[in-house]
Amino acid sequence: MDAALVQTVRQAPLFAGLQDDQLDCIQRGEVIDLPAGTILVQANAPAEYFFLNLEGEIRISRVYNKQEVLLAVNKPGMFMGEIPLLLGAPWHANVRVSKPARPFRLDQQGFWQMLGECRCVAREIFRAAANRLRNLEGYSHQRQKLVSLGTMAAGLAHELNNPAAAARRAADQLHETTSAVQTFLCQLGKALTPTEWQHLLAAEEDALLRLERSLPLDSLSRSDREEALTRWLHEHGIAEGWKLAPNFVPAGLDPERLAALANKLNPASHTAAVGWLDARLNLRLLLNLVDQSTGRVADLVKAIKSYTHMDQAPMQEVDVHEGLECTLTMLGHKLKNVTLVRAFDRSVPRIMAYGGELNQVWTNLIDNAIDAVKGTGRICVGTCLEDNQVVVEIVDNGSGIPPEVQSRMFEPFFTTKGVGSGTGLGLMISNRIIADHHGREIEFESKPGETRFKVRLPVTRRS
Repeated sequence: MDAALVQTVRQAPLFAGLQDDQLDCIQRGEVIDLPAGTILVQANAPAEYFFLNLEGEIRISRVYNKQEVLLAVNKPGMFMGEIPLLLGAPWHANVRVSKPARPFRLDQQGFWQMLGECRCVAREIFRAAANRLRNLEGYSHQRQKLVSLGTMAAGLAHELNNPAAAARRAADQLHETTSAVQTFLCQLGKALTPTEWQHLLAAEEDALLRLERSLPLDSLSRSDREEALTRWLHEHGIAEGWKLAPNFVPAGLDPERLAALANKLNPASHTAAVGWLDARLNLRLLLNLVDQSTGRVADLVKAIKSYTHMDQAPMQEVDVHEGLECTLTMLGHKLKNVTLVRAFDRSVPRIMAYGGELNQVWTNLIDNAIDAVKGTGRICVGTCLEDNQVVVEIVDNGSGIPPEVQSRMFEPFFTTKGVGSGTGLGLMISNRIIADHHGREIEFESKPGETRFKVRLPVTRRS
């Protein structure tokens, strides 16, 4: 590089402290001219160069779930690339020239020689790298919280949709059924004597009791009974018996019982009596459905409150099983086709811990296991007590983590999910939560067909 360019590069703040006999660290590099739109580096590319921007503007961004997020803007006098080179890791972001730029660049060998020969430059690079890593960690932690919140919100929306829709349908049908009950009552009030009313009410009470105690039938048995009942109703002049059979069969209203009841009632009242019985059974079924649906909604609200540990101090006495169950509830929509095994030792004691942060850890580990089995395999979530520690294990039967990348699993921005699919922050943040706030670390071992993550939490904490 000629003397004029060397002097131009030397004017950058990074090289302000260089002596004349230290200019070799600049002469080893080169200045390149780049038009706007140039892709300087792509995410996951190997670390090859250190860059110092002399003119123009360079933007650094990363794709999260198909959405590009701007991380930084590199303006004249600013440098980049030191962290991948220092860590020996690939770039975690895309680097694109947004305005025509003239960066100075040093290859890997030149970068390390510069650090060894120019203490003032090395001091500034290390200081900047430390600040960036600190800021990156804070940003990563906050972003991972948002990712967990997004996962939780998506799961909650999915889980709430089914019971809410079921309750709405039941409420609509209750209006129709209530009107039907009133209509049949008007008809029966003119046709039945007090004694006949007692027989009908007794049949209703018996049918409701049988309905509550009924056990599910296999499809063939149910179909046979409905067909026999429909045939009996048709033979006795009751139209559309196929609509009544689905409610009558689980309530034990078979042809024999209906025949016994019919013999006690005025023949002119048979159609209205059967219709009233069906409406009364339907009312009970619909009310049960509303009760189940609203109960499910209440359980979900309770789970989300427990999951986030609302209205509680960060450090509190927690039951790890409650956190695990709440997390499984939040991820329920992803577990529909997964064989989930709970191997909980319910005798393990409650512990003092950061409950909300532990739930973030469980979310990351279980969500990773779901991805590993592609949503259709087997996942085991277990707990036990070992050496005065509560141990939580998440095991999946996926394809396993390749041996060559296992040492990098807790590195920032490293992910095995492919470009744009994972943040590469989950395991790093989870490990930091366990290490910094609970004095332990996450262990794992993996082979094809079995990946096991193990979290140890102290039963007693030192003050």
